[in-house]
Amino acid sequence: MTYKVLGFDHVQLAAPKGCEKDARAFFSDVLGFKEIEKPASLGNRGGCWFQCGIQEIHVGVEEPFVPAKKAHPAIVVENLEALRDHLNASTIAVKEDKPINGRNRFFVNDPFGNRIEFLEYL
Repeated sequence: MTYKVLGFDHVQLAAPKGCEKDARAFFSDVLGFKEIEKPASLGNRGGCWFQCGIQEIHVGVEEPFVPAKKAHPAIVVENLEALRDHLNASTIAVKEDKPINGRNRFFVNDPFGNRIEFLEYL
């Protein structure tokens, strides 16, 4: 092979038109992600972008919108229990799941119904 895959730059999540306020409330206010500026060439498409570690989450408008119920990003965290407590206190429903391959995990839905996994390596 003459190329090498280096990793992921970002994950795109779809949301309905007018999603920006709810996206900011969830990703910035609840999860603490930093909102980053979208390129000017994409500004008129709606949505917003967030920094998640060294990767990004892009919330983009899709019409008609259908939430991703199975496909999902998996976000690695430190102190999964503290995140669970924080989400519960923020009235975000946490869906428990069994640990897999040395990882504890659970799922939530973003404000638009997209599935998101949070996990911590044991």
